[in-house]
Amino acid sequence: MELAAVLIDMDGTLVDTEPYWMAAEFALVDEFGGSWSDEHAHALVGNALLTSAHYLREHGGVDLEPELIVERLLTSVVAAAREELPWRPGARELLASLRAADVPVALVTMSYDVLAQTMIDGLPAGTFDAVITGDQVVDGKPHPEAYLTAAARLGVDPTHCVAIEDSPTGLASAEAAGCVVVAVPHRVTVAPAPRRRFVDSLTALNAETLRNWMRQS
Repeated sequence: MELAAVLIDMDGTLVDTEPYWMAAEFALVDEFGGSWSDEHAHALVGNALLTSAHYLREHGGVDLEPELIVERLLTSVVAAAREELPWRPGARELLASLRAADVPVALVTMSYDVLAQTMIDGLPAGTFDAVITGDQVVDGKPHPEAYLTAAARLGVDPTHCVAIEDSPTGLASAEAAGCVVVAVPHRVTVAPAPRRRFVDSLTALNAETLRNWMRQS
């Protein structure tokens, strides 16, 4: 099977923004006098933002409407990302390799467009052929909608795509869409599963590697 496109997550996969999200969660919960923990914070990795907002209301005592919780978190994370965008090792090199090889690439993130654009602005024009953000879908990860939407926008079959993710939630979304998946665990543990490939870093990946893996799938 030939590789039709690469679909790639953002937070924790291309950029290490998860600490920004966690810091924003702790600050918001503290403001409302609630309690928060690393366990709670890690439970939100990869989730749709509104899902995380409901969790913060239930477990952190944040007495705001979910949409406002998302707005507060985003404002904090975008400000931090504009100060310093912490790229994951090999991220920009992988994107450059795919672009040079004319492999279509879609960004598939549960972050909203305002944060995605902060990252995109730091990359060469045309790096992504499609951008799917959490504010563009009805059902966030682990639902497959985001990955199915990405494949549709690229005009490709999702089963001919490789998806690259760092979280169980994101991987479940991509697998449900029928993609071949590559896990790059970082902040949270990812369990082995059939047909799930693992790499320690994006430095292990390039266009030819992903093409070979697709042919073997």
